[in-house]
Amino acid sequence: AFGGRRGVLDSGLPPLTFVTAYLLSGANLTVSLAAALVAGIVVTVLRVVNHDTLRHALAGFGAVALAAFVASRTGRPQDYFLPSLLANAAAAIAWAISIWIRRPFLGLTVGALTRSSAWRTDPVMLHAYCRASWIWVASFLVRVALMTPLWMAGMTVTLGLMKVALGWPMVLVVIWLSWLVVEPAHRARRATLAATGNAS
Repeated sequence: AFGGRRGVLDSGLPPLTFVTAYLLSGANLTVSLAAALVAGIVVTVLRVVNHDTLRHALAGFGAVALAAFVASRTGRPQDYFLPSLLANAAAAIAWAISIWIRRPFLGLTVGALTRSSAWRTDPVMLHAYCRASWIWVASFLVRVALMTPLWMAGMTVTLGLMKVALGWPMVLVVIWLSWLVVEPAHRARRATLAATGNAS
């Protein structure tokens, strides 16, 4: 669902390439954007060669291309990270709304992967997925809170390193914390189903 092991490379390579080129080229924005786009193309080609879905491949390159387009239009290197910053703010709002309407995105994601919608009708599981989804909301807000001051100060290199640090490392922690919240609910449901089966 989140890109597998290669997701670490796919999400981290373009921003790291951008920052590296920015440093080596003496803060040349054109060179930095070109390097990031080349990295995005390499990642996309590798995805296609490895028989990844075309949707994932194009979505990954689309994010890099959008970031490069925005920075090229504004002429400010830090704006390469602006789409990601805005996306995290939008994600925090969207996930919060999904919790409010009792259709938490985490439940929808896990349900799609497991082809099960049992969590929707089980109050304990629904509550667990709502609570776990708040962890994701918090992760999006942490990125916004930490990256916004850096973006406003024009600290491009630090922004790039922060984006990578708050990418997959944070996602892995959030997935683990989410599991700690929802696993007891799944365990309780399995016990209930087992007891019901034995009783019948």
